[in-house]
Formats: sequence, structure tokens, C-alpha cells
Amino acid sequence: MSGELKIRNDGELDFLSLGALIHRLDPGIIPFRKATECKIHVSGGEFNVAANLSDCFRLKTAIVSAMVDYPIGDLIAERVRAMGVKPIYKHFKHDGVTGPNMATVYSDRGHGVRPPVVFYNRCNEAGAMLKPGDFDWKAIFAGGVRWVHCGGLFAALSHSTAALAAEMMREAKAVGAVTSFDLNYREKLWNIQGGNEKAVETIGKIVENVDVLVGNEEDLQKGLGIPGPEVHSKSQLDPSVFFAMMDQVTKKLPNAKVVATTLREVHTTNKHSWSAVAWVNGQTYSAPTAELDVYDRVGGGDGFAAGFIYGLLSGEKPEDAIRLGWAHGALLTTFPGDTTMATLEQVRAFAKGGSARIQR
Repeated sequence: MSGELKIRNDGELDFLSLGALIHRLDPGIIPFRKATECKIHVSGGEFNVAANLSDCFRLKTAIVSAMVDYPIGDLIAERVRAMGVKPIYKHFKHDGVTGPNMATVYSDRGHGVRPPVVFYNRCNEAGAMLKPGDFDWKAIFAGGVRWVHCGGLFAALSHSTAALAAEMMREAKAVGAVTSFDLNYREKLWNIQGGNEKAVETIGKIVENVDVLVGNEEDLQKGLGIPGPEVHSKSQLDPSVFFAMMDQVTKKLPNAKVVATTLREVHTTNKHSWSAVAWVNGQTYSAPTAELDVYDRVGGGDGFAAGFIYGLLSGEKPEDAIRLGWAHGALLTTFPGDTTMATLEQVRAFAKGGSARIQR
């Protein structure tokens, strides 16, 4: 571990994400094979954090991404603006037939004993075409950026997106921004790029310049190639497996200062036990356990990341930062879609032990 996390106090932007924007089609509890209508949610693992930090936590945020100039791109761009996130786009022209496209994610909500089902159409995706040199980082960072973020979803899209993420992290470190990476290991995406070995090699080049990692023990093992501990968790809410891996993490990534994750035990699709843990500068912290009635689970992890990052950016103690992340992630599962509808006041009230009593 190399020193404590140092966060600059000022900057034109509090937070900047690099990632692909997508739209998610959601038929609710109806599986797609019987669906007759869908809701459209604008999303992207990296974008979600920026949107949450802007809309709920009132920070100045931006997204660096690809944008296709056609109606689906217009729909997505409108939602980015609505969430208060500054867009920094490389624009692509659509040929009217084959693309390039803004990716589509299909995800029903499941219900009870029936789990949600997620599948993709990322064919000819504009986001996967992004590459080093596409963005002028010196110009983007010129006004000051306090925190820079990317994730495994974007890194897995193509060889060039991973190289672009590594480029951004190097440039961000050079100007003194805090850097974070959400491992978000998705086996379906990495299998296309060469499997787990390729994932470890690719992610390793990005996270060597990362201060803050988000990811559970499976993410750490598959994304970083760190062997799991011999002790086994009795419960998915038991943080011992996660904490037991920190020595291995710091040996592989001596510059890492913070590692955090959610803990979730799924009883049914709509009943979850929810907690969170963090390792900060060698100390361990745990959030309480909440019993959740889940409306839509997608985006809960990004909700946690946003609340936790907000706490650190705001100078909160680590134990308070993790409770803010835990509270916001829990609240996010009560809303449709991937991004927040919560207010900062609601998050702080729940983090302090608030209840679901009616507010009059």
C-alpha cells in the first residue's frame, strides 16, 4: 500500500467516467419470449455512477463515451442531459442499416423463484470502437478533475477500449486525480475477448494506476487472477473471504489504497439481504445488514459505488462513507431502471437508521 488516499479539494469536475452508454429494454416481470411491451432505461456501468453522483449527490460529473447520431443516440443523449451529466463524446454516423449502434441490453426483472435473465446485442457497437488518441485528456483535465472512474464492462468490449482505459488512468494520475475501477467481471463479455487469462492480462495494465477498486471476491479472483483463500464463507454476507484476500491484493497492486464491495444474499428475486464492506488504508469496515424488498436489482452495485465515492469525496470517515454507499445501493433497488431516483436527504436518513414510515 502506498500512502493514504489524497483527494484534491477543487476542480471543474468532481467526477468523470469513461464507459459505453447503452439502453436496456425491460419488459418487467414478463419474460421476453412472452413480452408485448418494454420500458427503456438508459444505462452503462460507468455512466450510472456519474449519473447517481450528479442527480442524487449534487456533484459536477461527466461521461466520456461514444455517441451515434441517430434516434437511439438522441434518446440516450437526452437522458444523459436529464441526469445532469456533462457529455464528452466521440460522434459516429449511422449508415441507416447496420450501424454503428448504441448497444442494447435485454433484462427482465424476474419474480419470486424466477431469476432475472440478461442478454445483449452489442453488435457493431460504437463504444467498442473507441481507442487511445480519441480524446484530448490534457484538455479534458485542464480545469481540474477530482476523481476519474472506469470499469471492467468497458474494458471487456474490445482491445482498444481496454487500451483507452489504461491511457486515461495514466493521464489522470499525472494530474493528481483519484482513480477508481469497478472490476464488474462479466464472463460473457470476456469470453469473446479471449477468456479469463486475457481478462487478467488486460485489467492488470489498467489497475496498476488505480487507487480505488470496487469488486467482490469473485471479481478479484477472475479479474485480477488472485487466488481465493482456503477459508470458505459460511454466508454470502460473511466478509471474512473478502478481507482475507486483501494481502494478496496489496501484493499485486501496492498502490491500491481502497477496496470495497457489496455483499448480497439472494433469497428470492425480490427478497435480498444486503450489506457492504471496505478495506481502507489497511483498516476494515462493514455496513449493517438490511432486508430488501427488491423492485429492480439492476444498478444496485453502481448505486453503492456512487454513495461510497460521494462519502470519500465529501471527507466523510470511511465508516460513514460505506454506510452512504450501502444506503444508496439499497434505495436504488426500490426504483425501476439503472440510475437513482433517491435524494441525498433520503440516503442520509437511511444511512443513519431511518425507517420506511410514511413521510408527511
